Amino acid sequence: MYLSTPYKTYRPFVGPFDPCHPILIKSYSTPPNLYLGFQPPGLPQFSPAEALMAGTLWPVLYSPYERKEC
Repeated sequence: MYLSTPYKTYRPFVGPFDPCHPILIKSYSTPPNLYLGFQPPGLPQFSPAEALMAGTLWPVLYSPYERKEC
């Protein structure tokens, strides 16, 4: 069963001879359309101006981009 979370984490293999400091936990984002299955009729919509800013017409498909500082 998949959890409906926008971010997933995993632990990559860390070899004993890796030249760089290992990143022990990596994360990635999953798009909201993975959990929708199908588009039901009558979904609420952004206004045209809001849709241009959000990048999608439907609020349920909006996924904010969070910048990570390195």
